[in-house]
Amino acid sequence: MGKQYRGKALWKLPSRGRGTCPICKAQRIKVLYDITLEDGSKIKVCKRCQHKKVDTLPMVN
Repeated sequence: MGKQYRGKALWKLPSRGRGTCPICKAQRIKVLYDITLEDGSKIKVCKRCQHKKVDTLPMVN
């Protein structure tokens, strides 16, 4: 993949893939990673929170 195409898919996402992470509450950060909660619903989280265990997460909206 050439360098000019890196990250091009982010431009098609809403807000270019940025938002507020529901776990750590970091704002204007890329929320690109899906995690599945205990009830089966999926949420998008940031890079720092993608490997957190589901049972240790605080209650998310």
